[in-house]
Amino acid sequence: MLQRIAVVLVGICGILPAQAEEMKPTEARSFVVGKLFAFNCFEGTQGSGRIYSDGSVAGTVQFQGKGPQRYVRLPSGTLKVKGEAVCASVRGLFFEPCFNLNKTSQETFRGSLSGMGFAYCEFTKRSSRREMMASNTPAQTAEGDAPAEPRAGKPRSLRPPLAARTEPPKPELRPSLDASSSAMASSSRPD
Repeated sequence: MLQRIAVVLVGICGILPAQAEEMKPTEARSFVVGKLFAFNCFEGTQGSGRIYSDGSVAGTVQFQGKGPQRYVRLPSGTLKVKGEAVCASVRGLFFEPCFNLNKTSQETFRGSLSGMGFAYCEFTKRSSRREMMASNTPAQTAEGDAPAEPRAGKPRSLRPPLAARTEPPKPELRPSLDASSSAMASSSRPD
């Protein structure tokens, strides 16, 4: 049960530093939904994950910083807005925890359990694959006309280009049996 609370806390938590600004549910939604965040919690739990617009959560978590990282997926409707709060509905919990969400920078926020400010996670935005691919495009020239180096339309491969590949050697054909060995085989057969 404690693990479920930790997963929920990890999935949404808020921020409490002095310069942090509290996020209302609509602000939190636009700041968090669909983006990849890495997180570190007060008791050592860490991982990364994404919150989806339907309230589902998916990612990896390593509880208390020990043991294997586990893939976690919480179903649609797990996270929801209740009045001015973001809360979690997790099967097996006898209550629905709500969270304080505070934005600490353009890339980070802190989430804590309402009424339990010591129970928090720090979240840092990470680049998604799409963003990493976009940042991997060649730089523009000073004039801005064309990329500094042309880029192929296909993803890079670990294999050498086709022109550089060599075909494996073909097996040599073995010489056929000479006439004497085939004559011996036919003479040993009974008629």
